[in-house]
Amino acid sequence: MSSTLLPRAMAPVLEDALRRSPVVALIGARQCGKTTLARQFVAADSPNYFDLEDPLSLARLDQPMTALGPLRGFVVIDEVQRRPDLFPVLRVLADRDDNPARFLVLGSAGPDLLRQSAESLAGRIEYHELTGLLAAEVGAERMETLWLRGGFPRSMLAGSDQESLTWRKSYTQTFVERDLPQFGAGLAAPTVHRLVLMLAHYHGQIVNVRALATALGISETTVRRYLDLLEQLFLIRQLRPWHENLRKRQIKRPKLYFRDSGLFHHLIGVGAMDDLLTDPRIGASWEGFVLEETLAEARPEGAYFWGTHAGAELDLLLFVKGRRIGVEIKRADAPRRTPSMTTAVRDLSLDALCVLYPGSLRYEIGERITAVPATGFFTASMSRW
Repeated sequence: MSSTLLPRAMAPVLEDALRRSPVVALIGARQCGKTTLARQFVAADSPNYFDLEDPLSLARLDQPMTALGPLRGFVVIDEVQRRPDLFPVLRVLADRDDNPARFLVLGSAGPDLLRQSAESLAGRIEYHELTGLLAAEVGAERMETLWLRGGFPRSMLAGSDQESLTWRKSYTQTFVERDLPQFGAGLAAPTVHRLVLMLAHYHGQIVNVRALATALGISETTVRRYLDLLEQLFLIRQLRPWHENLRKRQIKRPKLYFRDSGLFHHLIGVGAMDDLLTDPRIGASWEGFVLEETLAEARPEGAYFWGTHAGAELDLLLFVKGRRIGVEIKRADAPRRTPSMTTAVRDLSLDALCVLYPGSLRYEIGERITAVPATGFFTASMSRW
């Protein structure tokens, strides 16, 4: 099935953003579906569509003001990070009194790597992140396949698990050898491959930067720089810890997760569901998968994890519309209340704690603590809290 047949939840969000703002940036990992979504607004053969990996589009933009100035309606500029000099031009065009065009720029890097846009377009640009396919988009009946293969459309919708795995291997190689160097990554590709493979073993854990630096023969500063770069390019997430004003020693270093479960499975050598179900890292895999789904649906103002050195912990602390929502992710048939949950509700003053699990029944397991099927995820629960 083609990804074009799957409606994306981001489409109406993007449409609203283009009504509000003269420039909208749709960011996300390469191959996550940004181009397919943008073509719902502007056809690929339209003069209003520019693909900066296409030599013809690059030639058309040799004189950007001349090329972009006369255009009306929606204008798409794909892979905009390749031409940061366009952002000052977009500022001038966005400030025109008649405002005849709306610009949708697509980028495979986070806002911090698109500094020119932040500087030139302050107050004129909105950022929206497109993730890979979500369970709500592919259907609950295919959630297990989504977990195994990940959300990249070509991986998720491949004809077989083997085709999916082959695509993910190629994607990882291209990411290391072509994408990273575009952003100043100076380490040799074999060293970066080793780093990425080693990071997979920290999925769901706090990274030991010193151990990585020693194993790779590089400085701790270099390791941290690469962690930040891999996060900006949407490969990993560094989930920051929340520090409550408590008389307890709290964890102060971030946890690491691979954003796409399929890429994580490729890196740890898991290619089929039978392999995953017997792998000791299945719990960490499930946690990362559900975490990303939850963040994509909730779109919180802030997201953290919380933990104390005494053992109390919370997988996710979300700030949503003025409320504190805790999320615990359990791969269990019928999760029960634990002392850690009770501590988190009390110490963090949670409005609610949602325990996401693979079952089908929603039920209360304690005061302000509810077990919720992972197929429903976060959005279906918000109206009940």
